[in-house]
Amino acid sequence: MGYIFYLMGKSSSGKDTIYKELTGKKDFPLKTVTGYTTRPRRSGENQGVEYYFVDRSVYENMRKKGIVIESRDYNTVYGIWTYFTADDGQIKLEKEDYIMMGTLESYEKVRNYYGREKVIPIYIEVEDGERLLRAINREKKQSEPKYAEMCRRFLADTKDFSEENIKRYGIEKRYYNENIDLCIEEIYKDIMNKTGQDGR
Repeated sequence: MGYIFYLMGKSSSGKDTIYKELTGKKDFPLKTVTGYTTRPRRSGENQGVEYYFVDRSVYENMRKKGIVIESRDYNTVYGIWTYFTADDGQIKLEKEDYIMMGTLESYEKVRNYYGREKVIPIYIEVEDGERLLRAINREKKQSEPKYAEMCRRFLADTKDFSEENIKRYGIEKRYYNENIDLCIEEIYKDIMNKTGQDGR
């Protein structure tokens, strides 16, 4: 039986970097799953890597076909941006293990779709003050910084990733990203243990 390891955390918790570092390891045993979004690409992002960047019509067509597993609409200062996961043939649990990235809400829907025992949460946590500094520094590097949207996202995470929600979704272990190398090492070790590839 294959597993889906579901990486999540508040904005600027380092989950994107952790995801890239893990999947960049030569011996990393998990296949990646690329989600979809209707938001514009940021500087440094590539089509089909971080996301499949699509327009609204593509999302609506996939939804009508019944292959959208979960979707999230964000009413941003630039309009509505949709993020979604689709059953598009990427995931074959009878053959492989996978890693995905998303929110608590999307984690729940993917877990319900594939089965609680098959979807393993990996929750990244960073102290809020440090996280805010990271968010500002990241936004400064964009060709057109969107500080209002950054603030909206930061505040929304307080509600989305509340202690009540974390408990409700059954997340028991947290990976603290104070030192990113140690955090990655801990996650990597746990994945290898779970998939039986730790050399024992």
